[in-house]
Amino acid sequence: MADPLLRVDNLVRRFGGIIATDHVSLDVGDREIHAIIGPNGAGKTTLISQLTGHLAPHGGSIHLAGRDISGLPAWRRSALGLARSFQITSLLADFTAADNVALAAQAHDGHSFRFLANARKEKRLRDAAHAALERVGLASRADVPVARLSHGEQRELELAVALATRPQILLLDEPMAGLGATESARMVKLLGDLRKEVSIVLVEHDMEAVFALADRISVLVYGRIIASGAPDAIRQNDEVKRAYLGDQHVVTSHV
Repeated sequence: MADPLLRVDNLVRRFGGIIATDHVSLDVGDREIHAIIGPNGAGKTTLISQLTGHLAPHGGSIHLAGRDISGLPAWRRSALGLARSFQITSLLADFTAADNVALAAQAHDGHSFRFLANARKEKRLRDAAHAALERVGLASRADVPVARLSHGEQRELELAVALATRPQILLLDEPMAGLGATESARMVKLLGDLRKEVSIVLVEHDMEAVFALADRISVLVYGRIIASGAPDAIRQNDEVKRAYLGDQHVVTSHV
């Protein structure tokens, strides 16, 4: 069996007396979608923040492609191939879709976000931006300010921004949040297509999307992973049903 692209061993993070991640261990294979699910407050976003380097763990280790990245800052991890999207959109609302993607590509190359004029003029950055926008279906919206994009388009743009950094792994925090049925279906298709190119860690409350996309699922409750495995195994796990999925219609509708 090939070594995992991402390996997390016994990750611990405390906030005062609260253990947000309690010796969390998991791995993500090449071109795999590994979903992390759990109730609000389970520690999912805290876990993602530790993977990206925005939050330092109090114990444990993180390896990317065999390299220990536990002590690296966020920008170094990004340079090595970790890209993140957030629960709440972090786009620059007054700039165009293409500007946002070009700036991400420029920052990934080690240049400051301040040089917007350079990002707009440099052909390599513009080409990279348009390629990423094409990849997510937003090529025709390249010159539209973010503030004029629909919520679903903004979510797709966040993926284009992440793709512009040439990631090995996408860390996606609630990409379906706030989407309607049609937009959700488009996002599920897009993520399904992207699995051919990158690995994905998917934190998501939309169980229909999770079970449609995930190769494996880990269930996080009170900072601890209580089960990890293939979707069918998770769907039928009694502890998971009691802790989280008992009131989720997707469990019974797929059994």
